[in-house]
Amino acid sequence: MQPFSTATTAASHLQHKQPRLPRLPVPKLDQTLQRYLTSLEPFLLEDEARGGVPFEEALALRKHWAEEFENGIGKTLQERLYALDKASPHNWLDDNIWLKKAYHEWRAPLIVNSNWWLSFKNDPTIPEDVYLGLARDEIKGTAITRWQVRRASWLLHRTLEFKSRLEKQEVYPDTTRDGLWFQRTIGLNFNTARIPRRSCDTFSPVPPSPDPSTHTVLVHIHDWQYSIDVLDSRLELLPVQTLEQRLLCIVEDAGRRLEARERAVPVGVLTSDERDRWAENLEHLLSLSPANETIFRAINHSIVALSLDPWTYVFPSPSRESASSSSPLPPPDSPKEVDAHLHNLRSSHSSHPAHNRWFDKPFTLIVESNGRAGANGEHSPCDALVPSIMAEYAVVQAIDLDAYDEVLAMPSVQSNESQTGWRRLDWVTDDRIKLECVVAEERARAIVQDSDDSVLWFDAYGAEWIKKIARLAPDAYIQMALQLAWYRTRGEFTATYETALTRLFHHARTETIRTLTKESRAWVLSMMDPNVPVETRRDLLHRALQTHSRISRAASTGRGIDRHLLGLRCMIQPEELAVQPALFQDELFTRSQTWKLSTSGLSPGDQFRGTGFSASEHDGYGINYLPGPSLIMFGIESKHSCPSTSTQIFKSVLIQVLLDMKELCSAPLKSHL
Repeated sequence: MQPFSTATTAASHLQHKQPRLPRLPVPKLDQTLQRYLTSLEPFLLEDEARGGVPFEEALALRKHWAEEFENGIGKTLQERLYALDKASPHNWLDDNIWLKKAYHEWRAPLIVNSNWWLSFKNDPTIPEDVYLGLARDEIKGTAITRWQVRRASWLLHRTLEFKSRLEKQEVYPDTTRDGLWFQRTIGLNFNTARIPRRSCDTFSPVPPSPDPSTHTVLVHIHDWQYSIDVLDSRLELLPVQTLEQRLLCIVEDAGRRLEARERAVPVGVLTSDERDRWAENLEHLLSLSPANETIFRAINHSIVALSLDPWTYVFPSPSRESASSSSPLPPPDSPKEVDAHLHNLRSSHSSHPAHNRWFDKPFTLIVESNGRAGANGEHSPCDALVPSIMAEYAVVQAIDLDAYDEVLAMPSVQSNESQTGWRRLDWVTDDRIKLECVVAEERARAIVQDSDDSVLWFDAYGAEWIKKIARLAPDAYIQMALQLAWYRTRGEFTATYETALTRLFHHARTETIRTLTKESRAWVLSMMDPNVPVETRRDLLHRALQTHSRISRAASTGRGIDRHLLGLRCMIQPEELAVQPALFQDELFTRSQTWKLSTSGLSPGDQFRGTGFSASEHDGYGINYLPGPSLIMFGIESKHSCPSTSTQIFKSVLIQVLLDMKELCSAPLKSHL
């Protein structure tokens, strides 16, 4: 059978063979309520153990409220949800509820709070002296280096190549179920941006492909913004050498502006502000000149964004003198160095918070002057796994020097070529916008300085040992480790969120896996009691893992509870809000979905050095993990201002927990003969 892109006959033939993803179901009300009651059991047991209402009595009360709800207003809400689904083109959740409630109605700044960040492994082609800061081949005093531009052009080309191959059905073809899911989901990252609106944000509409602005990439240099053309007249991707030349041209342009003592008004900083404040400032900015409307449209329509960060973003105050005796930077891949890189990817360096970014873009490549690279993305179009797949494609192949005419040579830029294929995006600003940029930066600085963000590389063992020796599921195993680490640091249990992808369904996104269960609680308590035998602990661990796997399957197959409960609450009419069902007024309804432990797993992460996202609650943790064969990476974020959390303490406790779990799974069992 021919590939989809090779012939019209093949295309027409496969069109009839394309799989169709089923619609996301509306779960049955009685099943959701039963699963919800089960999810409350660890909280009720813990309340009883701490002198609260006896478990059976408290559970009976919740059962009564659930029955009252099911036989009363719940039945009406469920019917409304069925009707909403029937009227929805794709499904009840994605078309009407999820984006608004999970993302676009939230008014908190995107920086740290919502956007994800991802550090790429270093390219082996780049000399180590460059990564160490010992070799600084800057371009005309711009603090931008030639190796930086080379890696940026390579990563950008690979990213755009992935997009092109996707469209040609060469990767993730839409003749497979995975392809259908991925094609649609990754497409939400291109040629669009989140638009601030008062009360509820939206997406910029994706323009038609003939629009020239859709053939461009947005580039940030020293807070100036440029648009470069990346496709030729046949809409084919330009050679990597041409992309590099255009990047060098705009770097030279920035250098001339710096020489003339120009400084950019950092309009991008406004995207880091509280959403209503940014919406208000955007309205004013667009009112200043029609040119600003054109720039804003160009930013939104650009395929992706690229930030070229200068030396001052790699570390706060680099010495301008030769560093031949000692390196100004920590060794590559050392904990201090990786954390510093993650901090810049997350929010720009703390000395320059929110600069050189447009946080509303779904995918921004970030390349630093010493060659380090990574990405930052606005979270609402899709979950981080999707752009990470694209990033893996970009990173997996090192720079191919044969693709360039000369190694790190400046291209010949003739006067008639210097303006070809790129343009400056110069905002018209006024004193109000300049002041707003200053105060927005100060608010961003407070958010950044409060973020306690670090990576843990656990290398004592990895997913291969968990699967082949312990014979356990790595994801569930890691989730139990997080449960025990939380309890050891806090002395209590908490609601835990784990992301489940519902990609089996048309236009579906995610569901919640409620990791805290009666079984996980029992295992954690057994690990805290030195008198509990190894056999009992291991048996309790297996039970907890089995329960977790069962809940995970239910969540990923459209039988989770949290999205359904959200949908039911959204079906309550305004005139009905005054009298909420007892089920929803229960303090345990809120407590059981207050995610102080917010977690998500990615791929094995062979091409990454670390990743991260924010804690959902001020006194909690945001934890992303990448379970590789022999290395498990954790990205952990909490808040310095919270006295009950510490990323460093949690890391040290988690290390010991993982070692204890290996010892538990490796210990010989006593013979019963």
